[in-house]
Amino acid sequence: MLCFTAGGRFNSTRSIPIGLYWITDEPVTKEAYVIFCPPVSSLFDEARDRGYISAGFCPGDYGFMMKRVLAAGNDCIDMTGEGVRVNGQLLDASKAMKADSAGRVMPHYSASGYTLRNREMLLMSDVSATSFDGRYFGPVDVSQIRGVIRPVLTW
Repeated sequence: MLCFTAGGRFNSTRSIPIGLYWITDEPVTKEAYVIFCPPVSSLFDEARDRGYISAGFCPGDYGFMMKRVLAAGNDCIDMTGEGVRVNGQLLDASKAMKADSAGRVMPHYSASGYTLRNREMLLMSDVSATSFDGRYFGPVDVSQIRGVIRPVLTW
């Protein structure tokens, strides 16, 4: 408990490398790993109910999520059947799944030539093709981010 109170967090999902992370007071920048509270919405209610995200201490009874900032203010995003492009570059492992492992239709965020506003960030996995991330819920306001996390020990 002391480790958690001091800023330690353990990631057990494949959205970012599995391991121990530490919350820092560093500014949120592109490529940073972050911990955030999902915005309260019916999409995240369904994600929690389906087990894509856990219940937790965030508003809406959502658990914290950890992702990487892959696009930020003034970046142009396109989301197509091929995957997610940021400023014209296709991101690895970014093709959205049509259905989850139980055969349920996945939500999809649609964007074509959308320029992120200054307070918007696209939070995604850059290591997992099955992560529940920005390809399904779109950009997140920077106010949802609780901190930059730094890996301490990952595997």
